[in-house]
Amino acid sequence: MTIGTIDASQRTAAKVAGWSLLFSMAIVVCANYVLLNPLIVPGNAAETARNIMAHETQLRVTVICFLAYSASVVVLLTALYVILKPVNQGLALVGALFRLVFALLWLLTTLNLLSALRLLGSASYLQVFEVDRLQALARLHLGANFDAYYVGLPFFGLAATVCSYLWVKSNYIPKGLAVFGVISSAWCVICAFVFLIFPHFNKIVNDYWFDSPMALFEMALSFWLLFKGLRAPGVAQPVLSRT
Repeated sequence: MTIGTIDASQRTAAKVAGWSLLFSMAIVVCANYVLLNPLIVPGNAAETARNIMAHETQLRVTVICFLAYSASVVVLLTALYVILKPVNQGLALVGALFRLVFALLWLLTTLNLLSALRLLGSASYLQVFEVDRLQALARLHLGANFDAYYVGLPFFGLAATVCSYLWVKSNYIPKGLAVFGVISSAWCVICAFVFLIFPHFNKIVNDYWFDSPMALFEMALSFWLLFKGLRAPGVAQPVLSRT
């Protein structure tokens, strides 16, 4: 297969993809581990509810971070489509759509957070419920974020697998890096599906290992795109006809 020369739109898209990858990683880590997780007390819905009401603004900032993360994923999938469309337009579109599903599922997390806040609010219609039941329902909505992520994870992994395959075919990035992307993202897909069928699978393979290799690939890819850019693809040599 011969891939044409890289045009200006692809080079611009590569920079956009690099920045959006780094931004999305940074903001989702901050939202989960700095803002949200400190408010949640495992096994204690009442204490979790008190933390949320004492730090309501912190939870609302988390909502904004999750919205920004979803938006950055949409920017990323658009940039990757522009880069990889010349390699195989159909597969590039499939990868973009898989990643879009993942972004949409992340929007559910914002609704879950806002629902938890509503349940812990002071609206008059909530007075018919006991306080402990409202606290348990609020904790249930927070726990639903876990389900939304692991339902979306196979789509995220499939998107990365498709794009990594196109990276291999394109020679836009080092082939070793692209092959690592295929392996790590396929591993993520397998782990996600197994976990959904066997929920105790994370006792055998820690759930942080489901997507960590893929995250390392995408981080390496972002730095390559930002500092090295796209490599010119090899041009196939013409076959000399025998006379």
